[in-house]
Amino acid sequence: MVFAALIATLLCLVALGVHSIAVGAQPAAGTGASAPTSPDQAPPESPAQAPPEVNRTAPLATSEAPRTVVNLPRDLSPWSMFMSADVLVQAVMLGLAFASVVTWTVWLAKIIELKMAMRRLRVQALALTKQRSLTEAAQRLPPGRGVMQAFVRAAQDELELSSDLTDKTGIKERIATRLQRLETAAARNMHKGTGLLATIGATAPFVGLFGTVWGIMNSFIGISRAQTTNLAVVAPGIAEALLATAMGLFAAIPAVVIYNFFARWIGSYRALVGDASADVLRLVSRDLDRREVALENVMPHRRSDIRAGPAS
Repeated sequence: MVFAALIATLLCLVALGVHSIAVGAQPAAGTGASAPTSPDQAPPESPAQAPPEVNRTAPLATSEAPRTVVNLPRDLSPWSMFMSADVLVQAVMLGLAFASVVTWTVWLAKIIELKMAMRRLRVQALALTKQRSLTEAAQRLPPGRGVMQAFVRAAQDELELSSDLTDKTGIKERIATRLQRLETAAARNMHKGTGLLATIGATAPFVGLFGTVWGIMNSFIGISRAQTTNLAVVAPGIAEALLATAMGLFAAIPAVVIYNFFARWIGSYRALVGDASADVLRLVSRDLDRREVALENVMPHRRSDIRAGPAS
């Protein structure tokens, strides 16, 4: 709404400027009339003459008003307007065109990256749910630097460091902390590039508005130099100004739409990463329970050995 109000204000200023120049260019009324002469300076009367005979057979002479020829611009295509624009307006248009190219490049790259990452994560999560232990899951996963491999390695490292401890709650909390940090890092890596879309969507309309203001200033300068409100003088500058505005909107609107699209899609990706983290935690909990059962089975044998004492 603010951007539309600024555009409407600029157009109103252009109309007022053209109208004021047109009013100032009109000749003063009565300047072509001859000054009246005094009676003393009246020219002597000429002797009466007979009126000339009218040739009724000759055609009547018709006086036509002279036609004003306005040299309108022949070509107002976008390319011709760009070539005839001021250097600063051309720089603004080139910058906006580059921003549009960057927007669509980020869209294509993130589309491919997100599709591949989500497909890989779904396949690995499905394979992980069928495993009985964390060791089997590590053997099942292919080698690489994916999110699921990082989860499994982090859980194995913590289990190895806590192998001499029996507090399951503390071990689970430490592993959950590691996995949470890995989730945050994965989401942050997937957000790379989307900040550029937000910047383009927020600034491109105002960059185009700057080109619009500059083009209208050039139009006013052209009107003042030519001392005319001819359309051939006014139209090119205003057309260039509006072209800069259009290019700003052309760069900003897709950037905002694509940014919102990726924000929703990355949210789905984060949910999928959270599910994978939960799968790893279930495997860790299962391994800890097995370790506890194994310790309970070993303890009775040790107690019986201690009670029996050394063999005689």
